[in-house]
Amino acid sequence: MKEITVEKTLAPKARPQDESKLGFGSIFTDHMFLMDYFKGEGWVNPRIVPYGSFTLDPSAMVFHYGQAIFEGTKCYRRADGGLQLFRPQDNLARMTRSAARMCMPALDEQTALEGLKKLVEIDADWVPHQPGTSLYIRPTMIALDPQLGVHAARHYLFFIICSPVGSYYKEGLKPVGIYVEDEYVRAVRGGTGFTKCAGNYAASILAGDIAEKKGYSQVLWLDGVEQKYVEEVGSMNMMFAYGSHIVTPMLNGSILPGITRDSILTLAQQLGYTVEEKRLAIADIFEDIRAGRLTEAFGTGTAAVISPVGELCWKDEKLVIGGGQIGPVAQKLYDTLTGIQYGRIPDENGWIMKL
Repeated sequence: MKEITVEKTLAPKARPQDESKLGFGSIFTDHMFLMDYFKGEGWVNPRIVPYGSFTLDPSAMVFHYGQAIFEGTKCYRRADGGLQLFRPQDNLARMTRSAARMCMPALDEQTALEGLKKLVEIDADWVPHQPGTSLYIRPTMIALDPQLGVHAARHYLFFIICSPVGSYYKEGLKPVGIYVEDEYVRAVRGGTGFTKCAGNYAASILAGDIAEKKGYSQVLWLDGVEQKYVEEVGSMNMMFAYGSHIVTPMLNGSILPGITRDSILTLAQQLGYTVEEKRLAIADIFEDIRAGRLTEAFGTGTAAVISPVGELCWKDEKLVIGGGQIGPVAQKLYDTLTGIQYGRIPDENGWIMKL
């Protein structure tokens, strides 16, 4: 592991006083972690510096050819005031898998993890205290070469920034409405769907705008070939409950292998639920809702952990799920996973990294 240098800010920012108004991703801490990659040298100069703007050449390849990947994880404050991370090593390992698909260098995961931990420790006072709040951590890698031409870059920048974020559910876990997109597609097998590359999210914005205008907060994507099988929501993996039986789309190369998805499937089995990963036709999902067989639907992701779905809209048909209320399966899984993340429930899976 390489030595990490530290330059602390001489002008610390005022931290938010009202943690009920933190929102998401609009406030950033005093410092950031940086590390450079040069072809032939590898990863060099890991450092923590004051948070600030980058100066990039207008021809920087990230602007033109889209070599940009990122991750999202969190730091939680326990009731005793201590801090803990949730599966950060898994996020960094997934970033290396994303990098391979995007023809970017494998991350120096050990140095990146140490940099992440040191950054959080330096900015520890930024980790909020109110229940449900946390410090969101965004590792990112971009191509920097000032050159036009479609090929892999030789110089990359890896950086980590942090943002104190409020509780995702200020008024409890209220189910959301989801719009099923059947015109545009997000990803196809063989493409970049399984990665957290910036292009995947850019490709989702138009459909998200359409859904918002129709009164829905999220888009449920179907497969990119036949547009009949459920894949994922823009920022979440999807799960469906038939009583105590949980079904989720199987990973097929176009679905992001979510860290929260994996955690929920593991906990579900430990809690006595049965779990199945398979192809799910949207027509069958709607038929199961009409027949009353499908009792719950919910998304899983870092930001919300669990997001219950109260309504699905597909081809102008709107169906309410579970009376529009959060169901017992989603509630139990949310309570269990957040209990582990905040230190209220013992971690039996080795997911927690205490600082």
